[in-house]
Amino acid sequence: MAKRPFVGQSAIANSLLDLIHTDVCGPLNTPTRGGYSYFITFTDDHSRLEVENQTGRKIKSVRSDRGGEYLSNEFIDYLKENGILFQWTLPGMPQLNGVAERRNLTLLDMVQSMMSFIELPPSFWGYTLEIATKLLNMAPSKTIPQTPYEIWHGSLRPTST
Repeated sequence: MAKRPFVGQSAIANSLLDLIHTDVCGPLNTPTRGGYSYFITFTDDHSRLEVENQTGRKIKSVRSDRGGEYLSNEFIDYLKENGILFQWTLPGMPQLNGVAERRNLTLLDMVQSMMSFIELPPSFWGYTLEIATKLLNMAPSKTIPQTPYEIWHGSLRPTST
């Protein structure tokens, strides 16, 4: 059973990459065609963009639960070496990492809906997850009136090169 969210809202970060919310989701019942059973999300607090690769910009802080993947010496050393502050939520309090938790649930709901509609084999969930992520990055939300893509890139649509 999901825990109830906390009442009220915390302030949204003032700038891109001030705070990244992250969480690992899985294991899922069926591995992808590539053999993966987990996915991880990195969500910028200011724009709500799902960040997927190098951007040339510096992350200021990361918020996560106390999952083992975030407690390794290697990960902690990386954060320290790069001047990234880390914020761990309290054990058993997923509401404190609500942006990441909600994003994972939204993505799973979208994947399930799309896959049932077009009747894809279960192992195609990884491809569907990529599409769901792109759709979320191009859609405004109640929290932020612009699209995450627009906030991040300054334009509504990708420009051709």
